[in-house]
Amino acid sequence: MAFSLAPTAQLEGYRLEAHDSVGSTNALALERAREGDAGRLWIVSKRQDSGRGRRGRAWATPEGNLAATLLLVGRHELRLAATLGFVAGLALSDALDAVLPGGTVAVAPDGGGGRGDRFELKWPNDVLARGAKLAGILLESAMLDDNRFGLAIGIGVNVVAYPQDVPYPATSLRALGSRCDAEGLFIALSDAWTENSRAWDEGRGLSRIRQRWLGRAAGLGSEVAVRVDGKVIRGVFETIDEDCRFVIRDREGHAISIAAGDVHFGAVASAAAS
Repeated sequence: MAFSLAPTAQLEGYRLEAHDSVGSTNALALERAREGDAGRLWIVSKRQDSGRGRRGRAWATPEGNLAATLLLVGRHELRLAATLGFVAGLALSDALDAVLPGGTVAVAPDGGGGRGDRFELKWPNDVLARGAKLAGILLESAMLDDNRFGLAIGIGVNVVAYPQDVPYPATSLRALGSRCDAEGLFIALSDAWTENSRAWDEGRGLSRIRQRWLGRAAGLGSEVAVRVDGKVIRGVFETIDEDCRFVIRDREGHAISIAAGDVHFGAVASAAAS
């Protein structure tokens, strides 16, 4: 089965560029932006050889997994554009619910501070199942002419395989008992993105996105440790604020807003953030 866009995405003017294998879908998307592409372009592949995660970490995409990047070109404030990562997280979790209807696979989380959702969103950019990392999201940008910028919203999903040599639990759809493939998941993702992007409404609907995201948030109300620039902050995950920053209530009762950092829950927090 070949990659294709959902009809709703086609009607909204999204386009598709599909590859058997790429170096990095994000890098290719930003290359297209510099070449003059107008955006609303999905670049997808089932294999990626030079994928990247946050902070320059490698992201492996062996054959059969999903690497998808949406290129958007615009003039939004970069601060506002950064909130599209939360739109992407909601779109992916909605897509997973669509292709794995209730009862198809049992992925109630354990150990991640969850409250019963099958798929949870870990701030700022992961999707979890059973407390293990199933997918990651990476936003990268490039300045263009006329004060525009290209924004690459990269989404990597462990469909058939997951990395074994990583310092955190990971999983794949296949390991969870699903027979869904990358092509089927992408159709659902392109549909769910269209719906969630409409809700975001150029940033006017951010409060609604924030509330929906909190409804799926992993670890909300639980003990966390956040590593920020080499320093570890411990406390309780209280909320995300209006700018989607992570808010932790520390042991002295102070609310601390964090724009970027590595979050660890429960027992993992003690080991990984110490």
